[in-house]
Amino acid sequence: MDIIDSKYIGLVSSRLQKFKRVKSDVYNFRCPICGDSQKHKNKARGYIYPLKADMNFKCHNCSASSTFSNFIKTLDPVLYKQYIFEKFKTRNTGKGSIYEEPKFEFKKPVFRQKLDLPRASEVPIAKEYLKRRGLDPTKFFFAAKFREWVNTKKYTFHSIIRDESRIIIPMYSEDQNIIGFQGRSLGPNNVKYITVMLDENAPKIYGLDKINTKKPIYILEGPFDSTFVENAVAMCGSDIDIRTFGWSDYIWVFDNEPRNREIVNRISKVIDRGDKVVIWPRNIIEKDVNDMINSGQNITEVLESNVYSGLQAKIKFNNWKKV
Repeated sequence: MDIIDSKYIGLVSSRLQKFKRVKSDVYNFRCPICGDSQKHKNKARGYIYPLKADMNFKCHNCSASSTFSNFIKTLDPVLYKQYIFEKFKTRNTGKGSIYEEPKFEFKKPVFRQKLDLPRASEVPIAKEYLKRRGLDPTKFFFAAKFREWVNTKKYTFHSIIRDESRIIIPMYSEDQNIIGFQGRSLGPNNVKYITVMLDENAPKIYGLDKINTKKPIYILEGPFDSTFVENAVAMCGSDIDIRTFGWSDYIWVFDNEPRNREIVNRISKVIDRGDKVVIWPRNIIEKDVNDMINSGQNITEVLESNVYSGLQAKIKFNNWKKV
């Protein structure tokens, strides 16, 4: 381990719980990625240790593993840039090294794309459907021939026979560039939602362009429901680890379906992870936020008064589920 590595291990140590040196060049701490055990606060399964000529990070709980430089990047991107710059000054970078050279580049400006579609508020059938559900039709678009239109943006469907109309729910990035969209059927359909990502590397999340990360963020199951909740996003795919976003305070809001095994399992997982979650009270009979709004519920009040975590969440959850 060189002097720079030793210096930066010292700098990150204050951010790591239960940090200690266990032997020469080997350090142990609670993993900041998975949080280690929520039940046993003394569990510490994260390690920094020498690997060949460099330092490496490994968690024996979540199996996360990376170079020490990428571990710093996860903790603090600004500190990471300082670390890479110091490594670069010692010429311990370049071909054959795990340290990348500092990049000095100018990005071309990216302009927000526009959907070449009419607003749902301009199409009677779409406007009526959304109004009936209490939704704002100006927030969505309408595609009369969904598959044909999608293929003009990204070749997705091999056949456009028996095409159908769908409401288009756009997804934007934090800097308001369109990254994808969902097509919602207007009537009975085996596939209610079809998600198409224009940027394959972007997260399948609706509402990223509207949230304030300094306030609690509600994470709902559907885009329509999220429009009724202040500072909320919606998951449009289940393959996302929300912990990678660096949000300091977020609350899961699942549908009120205690007999749905999939929802029950998902709630159980976020509780075990130590996350905050809304557990619906028994006097709420509606299955989702949209239905609750339409029945006259004050959704803000209901959400704020039913957020739980830890042992309290488990107790409330066990009383709520009926699977």
